[in-house]
Amino acid sequence: MSAPVSSRLPVFPWDRLEPYKATASAHPDGIVDLSVGTPVDPVPALIQEALVAAADSPGYPTVWGTKELRDALTGWCGRRLGAVGLVHENVLPVVGSKELVAWLPTQLGLGVGDVVAYPRLAYPTYEVGARLCGATPVVYEDPTTDLDPAGLKLLWLNSPSNPTGKVLGKDELTRIVAWAREHGVLVVSDECYLELGWEADPVSVLHPDVCGGSYEGIVAVHSLSKRSNLAGYRAAFVAGDAAVLGELLQIRKHGGMMTAAPVQAATVAALGDDAHVAEQRGRYAARRAVLRAALEAHGFRVEHSEASLYLWVTRDEPCWETVAYLAEKGILVAPGDFYGEAGERFVRVAFTATDERVEAAVKRLG
Repeated sequence: MSAPVSSRLPVFPWDRLEPYKATASAHPDGIVDLSVGTPVDPVPALIQEALVAAADSPGYPTVWGTKELRDALTGWCGRRLGAVGLVHENVLPVVGSKELVAWLPTQLGLGVGDVVAYPRLAYPTYEVGARLCGATPVVYEDPTTDLDPAGLKLLWLNSPSNPTGKVLGKDELTRIVAWAREHGVLVVSDECYLELGWEADPVSVLHPDVCGGSYEGIVAVHSLSKRSNLAGYRAAFVAGDAAVLGELLQIRKHGGMMTAAPVQAATVAALGDDAHVAEQRGRYAARRAVLRAALEAHGFRVEHSEASLYLWVTRDEPCWETVAYLAEKGILVAPGDFYGEAGERFVRVAFTATDERVEAAVKRLG
């Protein structure tokens, strides 16, 4: 009998945090969980209303989504990302972005001998996706100098970055896209934190200044989890190269990878409204400011963190020592080595807790 697929995968990282979670939970005033970065604020009312209005959906939804959804996706990409000339063939809803990241290499037909590259510090699911299909995962600092294009089939970009909050500038994105096209490498840009730029204005690979108005060889991944508090809805989409998306559509039809009809309706409402996004940004900005000040006053150094929902911080010690130190104060954070060896002296601090819990963390760091 062949080895189980799970044997190809790394240990699920969050399981290793459990003892520290227990320590933090024992704090007299309870745990302040700044580890996972899951939204805690209410789903905006207009999105809930759209979901409820579509609740009577007895039939199967389609993988490609309703016409209204595809209109909303192309419209938002044009309005928010500056993407020009997108048609329905350039967009595809997916069942949350993590599912897409994990299964994309498999759905692209990659396997043994193919290389999937992703940033040296990165969301662990890029590696998982490569391992699920038997491809070789490779990390990079600068893809154009660090990677051998021979055998490289999929190049992941992530800007703003999870975990560091680093943003790739327009010139850098343009250079990487040009290099990838020259070598026939598909670029997939994870842009799930694009709405959350603080000290930088993140740019999409779909912007004409980056892609030259052509979507050939590029795909952008977007999620409503963070911008609209919809992590529980699993609402996300990809946009870009029509040939790549057309192939994914065929495969996903066979696999039954359908976004639920009420979630499709909720997505239309969410993408049609900017007010709730601005309101949520305001909440995060306030939490970020007080947490950053408290961490710095406590002797932490913040690096990058110009965007996203995280502060990437260090006390110049092994990350698990920092995790243990903060757990004693009832604060749970994510160790940097979850995101690659280069993170071994950092921790990732999410500012997605409630105002009351963020206040408690600030007090404990005081």
